[in-house]
Amino acid sequence: MNKTKTARPRNGVAPPSAANRSRITNGKTLLPGIDGRSALARRFRDIAGQVATDLGGADRLSEVKLQLIRRFAGAAALAEQLEARLANGQSVDVAEHAALTSSLVRISSRIGLTRAMKRVPTLDEYLAGKSAEVHDAE
Repeated sequence: MNKTKTARPRNGVAPPSAANRSRITNGKTLLPGIDGRSALARRFRDIAGQVATDLGGADRLSEVKLQLIRRFAGAAALAEQLEARLANGQSVDVAEHAALTSSLVRISSRIGLTRAMKRVPTLDEYLAGKSAEVHDAE
């Protein structure tokens, strides 16, 4: 029996297959134990998705930036809840709102405030790719 070794990265850790990753990593679950249908969960997902899009798309971001985006989305959703209570005439903890705002500023400075354009192939690149797909299918 001939055993072949698979190439491993220099750190000795092979990337896991999709079957061995968490549901969050695979994009099947938003947060552990959350089904994602509540208004707050949907808002969290919307904020995280829009920030990732602003930075060029989630596929172009490091895991660290994706984690910072999740923290930003959580803080932003909480700040919006506080502001909704304030707009409804309820009392809010000003220190809590200030802390959330300060956290948002710090996280956003780490994530980046500049929108990054997503790379779109030129017409020639697109047509070449389509031509290659047709040839591969034959």
